[in-house]
Amino acid sequence: MSCPIDHTGAVPAAAPITLDPFVTDLDAESAALRAAGPLVRVVLPGGVGVYAVTHHAEARALLTDPRVVKDIGVWGAWQRGEIPLDWPLIGLANPGRSMLTVDGDEHRRLRALVAQALTARRVEKLRTGIEALTAEALDKLAGLPEGETVDLKAAFAYPLPMNVISELMGVDAAEHPRLKALFEKFFSTQTPPEEVPQMMADLGALFSRIVESKRATPGDDLTSALIAASEDGDHLSTEEITNTLQLMVAAGHETTISLIVNAVVALETHPEQRALVLAGEVPWENVIEETLRWATPTSHVLIRFATEDIEVGDRILPKGEGLIVSFGALGRDEAQHGGTAGAFDVTRTPNRHISFGHGPHVCPGAALSRLEAGVALPALYDRFPHLSLAVPRAELRNKPVLTQNDLFDLPVRLHP
Repeated sequence: MSCPIDHTGAVPAAAPITLDPFVTDLDAESAALRAAGPLVRVVLPGGVGVYAVTHHAEARALLTDPRVVKDIGVWGAWQRGEIPLDWPLIGLANPGRSMLTVDGDEHRRLRALVAQALTARRVEKLRTGIEALTAEALDKLAGLPEGETVDLKAAFAYPLPMNVISELMGVDAAEHPRLKALFEKFFSTQTPPEEVPQMMADLGALFSRIVESKRATPGDDLTSALIAASEDGDHLSTEEITNTLQLMVAAGHETTISLIVNAVVALETHPEQRALVLAGEVPWENVIEETLRWATPTSHVLIRFATEDIEVGDRILPKGEGLIVSFGALGRDEAQHGGTAGAFDVTRTPNRHISFGHGPHVCPGAALSRLEAGVALPALYDRFPHLSLAVPRAELRNKPVLTQNDLFDLPVRLHP
């Protein structure tokens, strides 16, 4: 594992911070990362060393810096064979060729096709379907016996985004149980190394099967549109189509699940904020944006690589090193959000966070995620205005997922 190099005027690197694979206290870890400086040497689960950008301004600069790329071939540790194929996070570091892993003209080519399906107009057209799915889920919750504790994540926050992204991408609902099981292993830091290669192969086979079914029977969905673009001369490879499908399904449901769950937790642990919202004094849009900032759904994003030495504040990101973006730290950066950055405040204005990323690789599904949360949250509280956590906040368990600010479950009571 390479070490930071010396540069005149650069601050010597402190001891690396080892990221907790069990994510027992993300807030404390994010605070430690922020306090260590704008660029911090960290150790990922599995003993892989990279750098993390932890301050807002420096992250914005790096996310638009052409010297920071997605090509894993630039990574010195990869070149030296130090990253094993059974590393639990290999699927996040090397997910295959798609718009996530290429830059420049190739990235623009792939992203343009996805953008055609995710225009503001098309996303807004999905509103009716999202409202119907939300109402259906809430009807099921309303049918439960009063007083019963409900896992709101499993019963509400998970099925809505998964159904929406599946409809958009053309994934049959029958695939959902298998997808859920595979994505649990894909994102977890605790997947046994001996299971990683098979898990990756199974995910690839599942999405390849979906693509082939769409070749045989096209529909009004993004996967069919990507296939049609390929056949019309855009020269998208089957690998690019399959990996784009996998990327969109993975990112398209995980982020929204966490956004809905984290918003509910934030409101239920800040009753004065909740009262403002339910009284109509603060719009739900503010809740969504403040949740994205304060309890960002994406805690760390893997992984970019430096093509040359890059100054980051008073530090140096050395050539050939890997870089992760620690959004959990960025969201509470006082230099960006003021002295109250650590507080959840739905009246905060302005609220200029970058929790969906920044620059060429900004999340293409940001508008869709905001729309889903913007439909789901007010509908949930309109139906169940006395909703409350069924356990103390300290008893909610974080999932061992490095990239998502996620919980195992969200036990609530729907009635007083």
